[in-house]
Amino acid sequence: HVQLQESGPRLVKPSQTLSLTCTVSGDSIVTDYYYYHWTWLRQPPGKGLEWIGHITYGGSTYTTPALKSRTSVSRDTSKTQFPLQLRSVTPEDTAVYYCAAARFSGAYDYWGQGTQVTVSS
Repeated sequence: HVQLQESGPRLVKPSQTLSLTCTVSGDSIVTDYYYYHWTWLRQPPGKGLEWIGHITYGGSTYTTPALKSRTSVSRDTSKTQFPLQLRSVTPEDTAVYYCAAARFSGAYDYWGQGTQVTVSS
């Protein structure tokens, strides 16, 4: 079983960088790590869920074209945290941000509880 927890500031000023961390834990993480894409998504108010990007167990990263120029997904050396950075934010980046573990098929097995981030001066 895998647990995911998002952390980071809940309020970011326009033009600054939004930085969130997803911490991964669980009794099966040592083996489960290799079965998932470690993924970031968000849901703006009144809109649907938006896929932001993911990092594979091999360290390759993929981001949605709409955010590619502003987004970085990485991981720490222990592979138990994978941070998200979104640069030059605007109020349109206000959303609930989620991290999740996605199977290679695209199905999501595990989710963090989500964290509300508001971009406002």
